[in-house]
Amino acid sequence: MTDARIQSAVAHWAPRLVANGVVLTDFEEVTASLTSWDDWCRAWSARAATHEQIGRDALARGKLRSAGEHLQRAGVYYHFAKFLFVHDAAQMTAAHEKAVACRQAALPYLDPPGERVAIPFEGKTIYGILRKPAGVATPPIMAMVCGLDSCKEETDAYEAPFLARGIATLAFDGPGQGEAEDDFPIRGNYETAVKAVADFIETRHDVDPSRIGLWGVSLGGYYAPRAAAFEPRVKACIALSGPFDFGAAWDGLPELTREAFRVRSHCATQAEAKRNAATLTLEGVASRIACPMFIVTGKLDRVVPWRDAERLAREVKGPCDLLVIEDGGHVANNRGYRWRPQSADWMAERLGAG
Repeated sequence: MTDARIQSAVAHWAPRLVANGVVLTDFEEVTASLTSWDDWCRAWSARAATHEQIGRDALARGKLRSAGEHLQRAGVYYHFAKFLFVHDAAQMTAAHEKAVACRQAALPYLDPPGERVAIPFEGKTIYGILRKPAGVATPPIMAMVCGLDSCKEETDAYEAPFLARGIATLAFDGPGQGEAEDDFPIRGNYETAVKAVADFIETRHDVDPSRIGLWGVSLGGYYAPRAAAFEPRVKACIALSGPFDFGAAWDGLPELTREAFRVRSHCATQAEAKRNAATLTLEGVASRIACPMFIVTGKLDRVVPWRDAERLAREVKGPCDLLVIEDGGHVANNRGYRWRPQSADWMAERLGAG
């Protein structure tokens, strides 16, 4: 492993990949085989294809639960093949299309199953995955906002504790994310996308639109509280390791992160991307957030300074719980047991689930 970009990706994202569905042995074997970042997408796609084939074989034999598990995992692997691989658009697009296809194929066989949904947005469409807890007629629902390099194909592990507590989940790709990344560049005013999602939720009769929660991870940890400041239908919000001011954090970001932001901002240069990053700020906005907040950060976060979470907690208008994990990295994925169940309990209480 000689390429500095591989070393950076492994150092920053190893806990995330394993926590969100990558088998540890696969992670060790794939990353150990790499000497150049140019091989990242190919290697992960090849390992994803192994899991996909097992899933397709199980599906052909009528072993539906197994098929769902294997295809879900394959989708996660294909996603991590492309998540920061923005310098080769052809490889990135091919891997992303496989990620979408695998998770979509898995949805009917997951427990609980999922439904692909289309949400009208600014004359086009953004896509989401809706899952509802078993045995609940009209559950509360939590919209899930992904980050810079995540999308709805990654969220199965994040969804599980909320579904187990009687909360429906709606993970979606907004501007700059997943299936929306080509149609809509990253924007500071992400509340526009959340408004469209809330409008869509109000058209459903199988969830309770009076009990909408919001959840955001990494850059989504900025998007979610930003949206909560402007969308009164949000009754509670969870923010995980989000920046308070992305422009202020720019110079300390990993090279791969800055380049992914440039591409998904539809910017030609890093200078232009930095200007767009400056529009992602909670300055003068955090004080508008009146709904209950649950904020998580890790003190060892090398991507977003943990003090950003502390500042957000200090400036919000409504009630707030701040969880600072002393030995947690970015999103504290290395200490998921410290916040995943706890945040789900918190949301279940705020939305009256159970």
